[in-house]
Amino acid sequence: MLEFEGVSIAYRVPDGRLLAVEGASASLPEGAIGALVGPSGCGKTSLVQAAAGLLKPAAGRVLVAGKELRAVRERTAVIFQDFGLLPWKTVEENAELPLLLRRIPRAERRRRVAPVLEELGLLPYRSFFPARLSGGMRQRVAVARALASDPDLLLMDEPFSSLDALTREGLQESLLSAARRRRMTVLIVTHSIEEAAFLSDRAYVMTGRAPGRVSALVEPPAGTAEDSRAAAAGGGQAVGGADQRGPAFRGPAYRGPAYRGSPLYFEYCVAIRRSLEAAEAGA
Repeated sequence: MLEFEGVSIAYRVPDGRLLAVEGASASLPEGAIGALVGPSGCGKTSLVQAAAGLLKPAAGRVLVAGKELRAVRERTAVIFQDFGLLPWKTVEENAELPLLLRRIPRAERRRRVAPVLEELGLLPYRSFFPARLSGGMRQRVAVARALASDPDLLLMDEPFSSLDALTREGLQESLLSAARRRRMTVLIVTHSIEEAAFLSDRAYVMTGRAPGRVSALVEPPAGTAEDSRAAAAGGGQAVGGADQRGPAFRGPAYRGPAYRGSPLYFEYCVAIRRSLEAAEAGA
């Protein structure tokens, strides 16, 4: 669904050109959730902007659904860290924005947005302005706005980094549920090893600064169906796996609240951490 093939990204600076990313390659199949993990300044946001069609690579190419990306794409949604809500518009009106830009009539916009607001627990707040909402609620509105456009590719740049731990975990679970229900492909940028391990089917580790590089791919450890059921305790969402009915699969088949305390989760966290440490040591 999403592929980076030897992507390099450069910016113009007063004394010439700054190479921000060099030779980055990564791929996400349809319906997968991937994480870009790495230190500040390694080019994670630049790759997200390239995947959104907002930046043109200096070298290499970005492919979405098998086609080289040359411009902004209608079914790609982006959520940035600062929410990006319009303060003079209500929750409902903010969520409708992508549909408004497509000139969809008001009644149809409301019809499409209502179930998304209900899914994210925002329907009772549809007439509220952003100033009346908590940080977590504002981020839910940003997620609702992205989902209202019916994307098949969702790009997220540190969307939960400013939130407290419990609010962040609740939004992670909401995101996972929404993504699996819609079969969306998701790429999330994060500094958090724990967030990458909870959400992703694969994590790409980035290192270096000017230029940054994709240095490693980390995948969840293999588990058993019994591990899967234990991780799903308390409710969870079906994800990945070669065959969830078989005796073994690649990665956890379910992620629910109990997954955060499971051996599979801790193994994945450790693998990402070791990869980051090795990449930094070799940089």
